[in-house]
Amino acid sequence: MKSVIVIPARYASSRLPGKPLLAETGKPLIQHTYEQAAMSDADEVIVATDDTRIQEAVSAFGGRVVMTSPAHESGTARVAEAARDFKADIVINMQGDEPETEPESLNHLINIHQKAMSAEQPAFVSTLVCPFSPQPVSGAGSPEDPSCVKAVLSADQGGFRKALYFSRSLVPFPRDENGCISNPSSYYLHLGIYAFSMESLQRFESLPESRLERTEKLEQLRILEAGYVVAAGVIDAAPPGVDTPEDYAAFVRRYKSR
Repeated sequence: MKSVIVIPARYASSRLPGKPLLAETGKPLIQHTYEQAAMSDADEVIVATDDTRIQEAVSAFGGRVVMTSPAHESGTARVAEAARDFKADIVINMQGDEPETEPESLNHLINIHQKAMSAEQPAFVSTLVCPFSPQPVSGAGSPEDPSCVKAVLSADQGGFRKALYFSRSLVPFPRDENGCISNPSSYYLHLGIYAFSMESLQRFESLPESRLERTEKLEQLRILEAGYVVAAGVIDAAPPGVDTPEDYAAFVRRYKSR
């Protein structure tokens, strides 16, 4: 099966303007992400953007880039537009601000989706999750944190698990402990990376925004509420993302120390 990774990238960011082009390491951030993706087993890597500055930066380091409409409200919509210009069996939507994503995790996602597409009830999309870190047990970065999306999973389905729900709230709720978390690692953190078939990617764009999606502000709930299967693969840990100036400074320190 041919697999293509598409990295949606936009210049605007409320917390970190110009994020894809930050280059204190000597390379723009988008190049770090691109190079990690290129080390996976995917057949091709493409950056999808609406900004000529990003287009020029990607072209300068030899990456493939396509221009898309500035009207898109989500990365998935940008990926869907870019995918109209190529053929693939699996299209992976990978965030551009994850410069330390392991190629092995991308390979795992590709393998999961191959299995999930051929299941008795084929998956509409596949994604990755990991256990929360044992610390902290509360506050920022814990399962209590609404910016950390929790995934509730089924038992193993023969090489993958099904996502039962995603939420910003603490789910499942530890009723017997009066809401206190004793083991954060028993909760799953959802990672914002998806593998679609070409058909399901284009079908996603035709699905109406759902009530759950509007409530939680999580577009993957549109898929579940429409009755489709979301397959999930579990990896050991999440790579640090870059959302704030502090995140980027920490990434630069890690990169230079290597």
